[in-house]
Amino acid sequence: MAVKVRFQTPDLRQKYSSTFHALSTIVKEEKFVGLYKGITSPLASCALLNGLIFASYHFFLRIQLDNADIPTLTQVTLAGVATGIVTSFITTPTELIKIQQQNSLLQTSSVKSVVSHMYRQRGVRGFYRGITATVLREVGYGAYFCSYEATCRVLTPGSSSGHAVPTITQSGPSWSTCLIAGAVAGIVGWLATFPMDVVKTRIQGSDWTPATSTQIKTPERVHLLSSTLLSRESLADTVIDKNPYRTTLSTIVNSYRAEGISVFYRGLSPTLIRAIPVNMATFAVFEISVRALT
Repeated sequence: MAVKVRFQTPDLRQKYSSTFHALSTIVKEEKFVGLYKGITSPLASCALLNGLIFASYHFFLRIQLDNADIPTLTQVTLAGVATGIVTSFITTPTELIKIQQQNSLLQTSSVKSVVSHMYRQRGVRGFYRGITATVLREVGYGAYFCSYEATCRVLTPGSSSGHAVPTITQSGPSWSTCLIAGAVAGIVGWLATFPMDVVKTRIQGSDWTPATSTQIKTPERVHLLSSTLLSRESLADTVIDKNPYRTTLSTIVNSYRAEGISVFYRGLSPTLIRAIPVNMATFAVFEISVRALT
């Protein structure tokens, strides 16, 4: 979402005072299409990504089970964590392209121009910039799937208090339960992963600049035979990092020092507003598809 990314980007954060102000400013300056800037890469990969997410989740769930055992919430969480690690290899380049487009205030930033620029800058390796932060964010799928299954268990009469309700059979949750659980999963999933999402956005939204070594003059004292201390200047190699958002650790440290703990939740409101209907629809469609094919 363009509004979320703009809030999370250091160079643009002062430009918008609220979610509504960000929406109106983007529309005013970049037209209505500005709200959908960067949609091409997620749209092109969403079918593959969502298929991979649910397929991986059930794969990692099944390898932990014996025959038809109902998974525990711990097993559900572990399956979600493993799913996040797998999907990171698709979400990293996809979101990198999206963020580079959304941070551009020019309407000419196309997928082709962004991809060409990144490839010239760092080659294929450049498309996986921020993968560490992405993996750390995506392991939040553990909380995402766990909250969905736990909510289904609580709202489904007769479910075991110690096990999750299986959602891959026709005896799965009712549609109302599915929608409520999807909303809860969207909220819990983002609350668990949002700080790392901010870190990822800052890494992927800044230009890649390597740490450089330079020689600077430093005073050095020389002890002569006469026991007199004399000062002279010597050259020393010093590493200067011009980009505070170059690595995951440097991004966390510099963001906290500059803006405090609240920086890691900047842009949360528009994200949660979007997350509720999106995840309700996601799980509803998934349940419909599974039951139709079962």
